[in-house]
Amino acid sequence: MFLFFSALAIENEIRSSRKVPHISDELIERIAQGDQEAFHKLYEETSSLVFGYALSILKDKHKAEDVMQDTYIKVYSNAGSYTGKGKPMAWILTITRNLALMNFRQKQHENIDDDQYQSIYDMPHIHSENKMLVDHLLSRLSDEEREIVMLHAMSELKHREIAALTGLPLSTVLSKYNRAIAKLREFMKEER
Repeated sequence: MFLFFSALAIENEIRSSRKVPHISDELIERIAQGDQEAFHKLYEETSSLVFGYALSILKDKHKAEDVMQDTYIKVYSNAGSYTGKGKPMAWILTITRNLALMNFRQKQHENIDDDQYQSIYDMPHIHSENKMLVDHLLSRLSDEEREIVMLHAMSELKHREIAALTGLPLSTVLSKYNRAIAKLREFMKEER
């Protein structure tokens, strides 16, 4: 029972360590009209989530930073064609995912060393021992499992939204998420 609460505590630590971005369609419309203040607000609200998501796919801090920059360039240049109907964060994360996967495919021949995997939680609110534990545990998940857990924990997307974003069936997302949480519990048990 303790392990279950510990895994939930890690997920809650991830969620409580950041402000959940509440981005509106209106903000995207203002960006489409060239409002620099709106663009700055969007960046401030979403950059840590976009970076963390890119990092969870690429496992390389510098590549994730490049993808984050490219994401905001695309958001700014394509804001006029946004038709998300109340889901601007999903739109932004879709752009991030597509750019990260393109980057990953282009660099597929390179070996990605696990030592390059930088902390996803470079946020001052999380205690350093929790950062190390979370990083260590997440690094033991498969890329797909880590992506699903990060999307659910960091962006608070529902499983069906994650399925739409990743192109996986809902049942696959649910089973991979549950399997990942079970693995995290088991890993925590081993670490004791």
